[in-house]
Amino acid sequence: MTSKKAVSAESQPHTSRRNYWIFFLISLVVFILMLIFMNQWFWVAMPFMLTFLVMALGYM
Repeated sequence: MTSKKAVSAESQPHTSRRNYWIFFLISLVVFILMLIFMNQWFWVAMPFMLTFLVMALGYM
C-alpha cells in the first residue's frame, strides 16, 4: 500500500530550532573539550554534535 500524499519534513510537528542550536553549541563545547583532554574519545561526542547541527539547520 502506498500513501497518496508523501510525508515531508515541513508537515511534521517540530520543536523550536532555537533549542537545537543551543544543544548544538553545548555538544560542540563538549566535543572540543574531549578533543583537547581525551582525544582518543572525541568521536563519542561527534554524533550528538552533528545530529543537532542537522536538526538546527532544518534538514531533519
